[in-house]
Amino acid sequence: MNGVIFDFDGVLADSEGISARAWVDVLASHGIEATDADLAACLGLSSRDTYAYFDDKRSLPEYRHVLSEVDERRRACYGTELESFPDATSAARALAMVGVPLAIASSSSRVNLDLKLDALDLGRYFDVTLAGDEVAHPKPEPDLYRAAVAQLGIDAATSIAIEDTRVGADAAAAAGLRTVIVNRMGLPTGSHPVISEVDADMLLLWLGRL
Repeated sequence: MNGVIFDFDGVLADSEGISARAWVDVLASHGIEATDADLAACLGLSSRDTYAYFDDKRSLPEYRHVLSEVDERRRACYGTELESFPDATSAARALAMVGVPLAIASSSSRVNLDLKLDALDLGRYFDVTLAGDEVAHPKPEPDLYRAAVAQLGIDAATSIAIEDTRVGADAAAAAGLRTVIVNRMGLPTGSHPVISEVDADMLLLWLGRL
């Protein structure tokens, strides 16, 4: 059996800007100016790895304190500013309707992922959702995708992962999935195939279901 595993932030949810603003504001309060290059380097990483990236530049307060400040800012925006990407959400809905096993593999924490799924009313389309704090090693390690494959009961080699960053795509490919990047940010994609939008018919064709 094959299926499709979606990254969440940047693929299904237009949430990267909300998170970036939260990090920029919190880091500025601690004397760090986060550049566009810094933010690009952290796309797809877990909050802990993002913290470590900036802590290397200048010593920050403990991770739990910084994360609390960042989460307070971004969670305040989920109900009013968070939007979904129509192409990916339409594709997920169409795939779910024809019985394709679907999962989300997100670097977000479980709390934040659930808040965003509820805000966008997307959880009903997915058989499995996995968060970054539910595995030992988040992206770019393959743990999230391997767990999603196992929980869906699918064959990784004939299934598809959809990402928006090279970090995430590297993780999915290391788990043995056929991996594509929907390049919404215009960032380097490495050797991974790139698509301009997420289309259900295209995915069904790749899965051999059309």
